[in-house]
Amino acid sequence: MLPRWSRAAIRLYKLGSQNNMELRRDFCFVANRSYEKVAVAANDSAEKDFSTKPEVQLNKMFWTKPCSLALPQGSPLRVEEPKYEGIRHIIFKLLLFYSKESKSIRGANVVYRRIVSQVDKPAIYNGFGVFNMEKTFKTTFSLLVLHMWLYLRRLKEDGKEGVEFGQYLYEIYNHDVELRVSKAGVNLLLTRWMKDLEKIFYGNIVAYDAAMLPEAKYDELPNVIWRNIFSDDGLSKPNDAAMGAVQAMARYAWRECSCLSLTDKESILSGNFMFSSLENPRYDDHVRG
Repeated sequence: MLPRWSRAAIRLYKLGSQNNMELRRDFCFVANRSYEKVAVAANDSAEKDFSTKPEVQLNKMFWTKPCSLALPQGSPLRVEEPKYEGIRHIIFKLLLFYSKESKSIRGANVVYRRIVSQVDKPAIYNGFGVFNMEKTFKTTFSLLVLHMWLYLRRLKEDGKEGVEFGQYLYEIYNHDVELRVSKAGVNLLLTRWMKDLEKIFYGNIVAYDAAMLPEAKYDELPNVIWRNIFSDDGLSKPNDAAMGAVQAMARYAWRECSCLSLTDKESILSGNFMFSSLENPRYDDHVRG
């Protein structure tokens, strides 16, 4: 799996460079303006002042007690179902707007935008500092897979309904990845690339699940995260500086699993939740916490 990913990522990156195309969040799923609140704007093209970059306290991050990620009632970031009355309600009902499938599709769209918003946070990438990762197709794709796994793992707690909802989410994710690959310059043999990326997706999911088993070693998840996200070839070992970021991301993943489990079903299926902040905490904030 790893050699295949290395070949795919390198070729995609080269193709993207040759065509001078950046992989950005250009994918929009619904026309309703209320869904625009889901995406957090990030100005990736602005120049970063590395001389004033704050020192990152990786060893102090993601140790806080897990809590629900649900957005409170009245939050401007919530996305509510539109409520129609009278003849409009009747018409929309006849059009199956209120059917379980329609609601699930709308909810899955919101959830995926939450995932994309988290993956696109400037705090992840170099210049802002937490994980100091270069924003490439590989890193973005790998982080998409990580957050898809976090959410799909939570959906398992909701049984059959969660599995069905996960299928809608996966279809949206798959279409988004296809657009990202196309923007990277791959217009020929697109089906083959998508099959390779699908194998990588499921391979990563299996590896993450195995790392969370009770019998798994403590360093299993950090090792999987290193291979899937940070390493270029999946074989080399991280140095001390890289290991700090890897361990921090592993703590983030462990904590998010717990936080999502504490989040109620309605918030999970409607997309009315937010992943934990990735901002670099100030030392005095950590001490007070």
